[in-house]
Order: sequence, then C-alpha cells, then structure tokens
Amino acid sequence: MADKPVRIRQLEEADLETVWKLAYGEKSPEWKKWDAPYFEHKQVTLQDYLAKKDELVKQDDQWLIEVAESIIGTVSYYWEHKPSLWLEMGIVIYLPQYWSGGYGTEAMRLWINHLFTTMPLVRVGYTTWSGNNRMVKVGEKLGMTMEARLRKCRYYNGKFYDSIRMGLLREEWEKNEIFFDEKEKAPSPLD
Repeated sequence: MADKPVRIRQLEEADLETVWKLAYGEKSPEWKKWDAPYFEHKQVTLQDYLAKKDELVKQDDQWLIEVAESIIGTVSYYWEHKPSLWLEMGIVIYLPQYWSGGYGTEAMRLWINHLFTTMPLVRVGYTTWSGNNRMVKVGEKLGMTMEARLRKCRYYNGKFYDSIRMGLLREEWEKNEIFFDEKEKAPSPLD
C-alpha cells in the first residue's frame, strides 16, 4: 500500500498548467515508455491545452491523482459502448518516484469505487500491454480477471508484445469488503 494517502478529485482551472507540464511539457516523457508507447506522444503547447479548458475542468471522465496535495497523475474513463454500459478506464502516474509504491493501485481502487458508486455499471476494465507488468499487477491486486490476451499485436522498439484486457464485474467488487464500502453501493443497472 502507498506510504502517503492518495486521493482523486476533479481537475480545477488552477491545475491546468501543472497537468500540462506533466503530460505534455516534454517531448519524450519517461511515463510514455509504459503508457501505450506504440502510440505517438504528441506535444501540445500550453496555449492549445488551455484553449480546451472547458473540456478538462470539472469533468467526470478524467480526475487527478494527488499525494500530499501534489498532482502525480490522472485516472480516466471512456465509453466503449455506452448503450450497454461498457466503460473502459485508464491511469497515468507521471512521476517515476511514485511507480511501484502502491500509489497506482490505490488510485485505481478509489476510481473503481467511484465509478461503481456513481454509475449503474456492470463491469469496469482497461487495456494494457505485456510490456507493462506493473499495470497487469495492479489489476491482479484489485481482483480483476485477465479477460483477453491478444498475442503479438503491439509493436514497440523492434519487438512484438501482447495486448491485455483486464476486467472486473460489480458483483466481484462488492464481494471484496476490503475494496468496497457497503454503504456506498449504487443501484444496479437493472434496478
């Protein structure tokens, strides 16, 4: 577990420059070597980033991860297929000093709990790649199932990697009292 308390929260306008610096301030940031590095990282100017502030501030689909009141990353989600409530989520810890310390696992635990308590979801999941063992372990620690392993379909630095899909059903989450607080349960999608 993380040494210091982790919290997640919506992005405020005052956070924009810090998040821009973490996500887009470098041409080849270290975090990008683990977060789908087979997709090009596009630098964005601060001016262009700030122009999208209405799409970023106080949104439900991307929140900040904080430790000791410092922003260290983001959690997010997108709809794979909204009519069937198929939601996929993601996480980025931008600062290497917070890797392998339990911060990502705790942030994902908080995010999953938030998603299940605020939406009538049946399942949450994410996709990673076999080159990111830490991300696979996060899912395993949180009780997720490896639902798919597409072999050798991601090419990076002259080598093929597998694409991995991890998923968790609401009933699996609710059975694990360590992760889910009974009083926070949201209605099921069929209620």
